[in-house]
Amino acid sequence: MTPEQIATVMTGTVKAVGNGRHEAMLASPMIQNHASFLYLAEDGALICAWFGGTLEGKSDISIFASVLAPGSDTWGEPQRLSFDPAHSEQNPVLFAAPEGGLLLFHTSQPSGNQDECRIRMAEVNRDAGDATKLTVSDGRYLDLPRGCFVRAPLTVRDDGAWLLPIFRCIQRPGQKWNGSHDRAALGISEDHGKTWRLDDLEQSTGCVHMSPVSIGDNKYAAVFRRRQADFVYRTESVDGGRTWSAPEATDVPNNNSSIAATRLQDGRIAMICNPTNADMSTDRRASLYDELGEDDDRPDANPDGGCVPIWGVPRAPVTVCISDDGAKSFSQRIIIEDGPGTCLSNNSIDGHNKEMSYPSLLEGNDGSLHIAYTYYRRAIKYVRLAPGWASSGAGEQA
Repeated sequence: MTPEQIATVMTGTVKAVGNGRHEAMLASPMIQNHASFLYLAEDGALICAWFGGTLEGKSDISIFASVLAPGSDTWGEPQRLSFDPAHSEQNPVLFAAPEGGLLLFHTSQPSGNQDECRIRMAEVNRDAGDATKLTVSDGRYLDLPRGCFVRAPLTVRDDGAWLLPIFRCIQRPGQKWNGSHDRAALGISEDHGKTWRLDDLEQSTGCVHMSPVSIGDNKYAAVFRRRQADFVYRTESVDGGRTWSAPEATDVPNNNSSIAATRLQDGRIAMICNPTNADMSTDRRASLYDELGEDDDRPDANPDGGCVPIWGVPRAPVTVCISDDGAKSFSQRIIIEDGPGTCLSNNSIDGHNKEMSYPSLLEGNDGSLHIAYTYYRRAIKYVRLAPGWASSGAGEQA
């Protein structure tokens, strides 16, 4: 589909397409829409947040959200939830605080300088008279170092502490960020989000987008995207998220693009990603922000002491991978959608970008599976699979 063709179906209408599968393209006033995040409210409403604007890294990139009310077959109108004309605001994460209230976390950076990013937190409220309307507080920056990025849901530790998965875009004096020294960390708050400290994960260089899931008995596993575009990596905590093992490779390839994971009601782990890597494609691009066109004569960060990040590996297919051993291996893989996945350009106008990426997933109370992902950098696509989806033919077994 061309960008113009995609725009004609961005209505938010959820339609049945067969085998218990429903789909929709969410409406948006923006040309570029990316990095969706799904949240299921207690009343059954589904909220999808993402960032939109003209081009990732530009200062017109803001956070948007839409609500699918219980029983509705149409997503509500998109609503802008962030308002900073000087920063690119990216990667929304929604979190229901145990003490009450729905919080929005997102990144805020000048241009493509992820090493100067800060994290903002704001409270989101739903209109009592209209289930699809949202309002947001002014918010504030978290007291964490610059260069902290978010993407995955928070976890609440057994002592009530909030664990915010973070990847650190490390500053290299006089050099331009390129991902070469990124590593994983956790933001920890023991006072309901008022103050935060940062705990780095040892031996995690190149591991980003940490996605923790419970594996029972106060144990957690977490999976990572990899800057090296080789494999999804995994770490484990046996003490409720206080300490973590050194990350190790799983059997799922990774293309240096986002992943997400959740624990299903039957105890298995479902991870959604693009299971391809640099060994499977020769596509490469210089960097994530090589199209911004802004004056910056600094050299790229030297990889010494870090890693050599790989950008441009195709972002497709969108695949749900299922593990029955705590995310150590993934024996079942279900393709949700396939295509060229070309991502040598972030441009959402010329049609060169054909990625299907940055997926989010969660399981409904009835066992249905809700999925959202970027479609050609032009739209956010929503897919719902009926209960029994893992064996129903709603996706293609890989």
